[in-house]
Amino acid sequence: MYSRRDFMKCSLATGTLLMSGAPTFGKSDDLSSLSLYEASRLVQKKSVSPVELTRSCLSRIERLNPKLNAFITVTAEQALAQARELENERQRGRWRGPLHGIPIALKDNIDTAGIRTTAASAVFADRIPTEDAEVVRRLKAAGAVILGKLNMHEFAYGTTSVFSHFGAVHNPWRLDHIAGGSSGGSGSAVAANLCYAAIGTETGASIRLPAACCGVVGIKPTYGLVSARGIVPVSWSFDNVGPLCRTVRDTALVLSAIAGFDPEDSGSVDAPRSDYAERFGTKTSSLRLGMQSGTFYEGLDPQIKAAVDKALVVLSRLTAGVREVKLPSPDSSWSVVDAEANAFHAPLLAKTPELYHPVTRKDLQSSAKITMTQYIQARRDLDRLRRVVGRVFADVDLLVTPTMPRPALAIAECREAFQMPSSTEDFSAYGIPSVSIPCGFTDSGLPIGTYKSAVRGWAKRRCFNSPTPTNRQQSGTGGDLFCEPP
Repeated sequence: MYSRRDFMKCSLATGTLLMSGAPTFGKSDDLSSLSLYEASRLVQKKSVSPVELTRSCLSRIERLNPKLNAFITVTAEQALAQARELENERQRGRWRGPLHGIPIALKDNIDTAGIRTTAASAVFADRIPTEDAEVVRRLKAAGAVILGKLNMHEFAYGTTSVFSHFGAVHNPWRLDHIAGGSSGGSGSAVAANLCYAAIGTETGASIRLPAACCGVVGIKPTYGLVSARGIVPVSWSFDNVGPLCRTVRDTALVLSAIAGFDPEDSGSVDAPRSDYAERFGTKTSSLRLGMQSGTFYEGLDPQIKAAVDKALVVLSRLTAGVREVKLPSPDSSWSVVDAEANAFHAPLLAKTPELYHPVTRKDLQSSAKITMTQYIQARRDLDRLRRVVGRVFADVDLLVTPTMPRPALAIAECREAFQMPSSTEDFSAYGIPSVSIPCGFTDSGLPIGTYKSAVRGWAKRRCFNSPTPTNRQQSGTGGDLFCEPP
């Protein structure tokens, strides 16, 4: 176990630590500022109702979303109806688990029956699915209240969330900066306390990059651990679904609810169900950390490097130390993403090319250049890569690296074709789980993210053993202050 002094040291590098789990809610506090875990305990004790939590989030959405543009669709009436039903269940003694009555929002490429799912594109502006995605079904079964659909980079084919049919997503810490992408609305909404958790999707960086830009926690699970059925695809071989929350514990609670085998999803992994949150409090002194300096530190912003270096010093004290490792190259595997994206979009591009944002259209059309031979070879390379990456973990248990080499860019810098640089793409190719956690702030008040990655199987057992970092306390006053930097 760690001493309070250890926790305070670690907080200098990774943000405020929250290990006790004791609720900090007081009558004068805004309910939306609670962590998911805190709100869940209060609902379980019947100290707070799901309706109160939902109304608190909806009020904050109404006040702040016009400036953040995190939500595309807010399902206020349906959310309140769900909350009332779950409140009645709780009064009758039924308890579905930690997500019972907790307001959560969904990225708008996740199908919702009877509610439009646009993928932030004019192509799907009026699309209304008839069935819920599997992840939505699991959230509802766990008792989550669905607040609505979140803005994103069009068709999840980019990293800034600037190219959206519904306008750019804004970063709560600095409104003229990006929230990252493609799950930008998910990161922005969680950071600004508009919801207790958000579900994002990721092909190469789309959960962890917004988490880093917005100062929250985001996990890309093991490929296939969470069903991607019912998600508007980018690449079936790479697409992942995962949560963004304000603390690691919250992320673990959501992941526990949505993970599990889906026999109707060809990429789903038949792995044993786990309660990830129960791993908290176990010792980390035996964990062996690895890092690869090389490409992950090329062009690294000095302030990000300083923050990550401090984090590594702290982590080395809490574990068995940090050592250098060499990671395999993804080779040509990224051709798989382009080829599979083209397979999905080619019919739509042929029918209504003018409905795509020009940058998205150009990028997707260029993906048509991948030949069948190139795709087959790239798919073979990907299979080989996912087999051999496990060898890295013969000597280490977790890898640590900065999430991205520079802070969030200004929106004005991203009006043309642009991909936000990230350190995350290789780990998507590997298929192994990675979690981005807050790692302090730049002098200008923008969040810094760093992430840990573990080999398939290790994450099921120990991915959440580390102390629980969260972003600094966020506050809203006068309707204009979103996330107050230190």
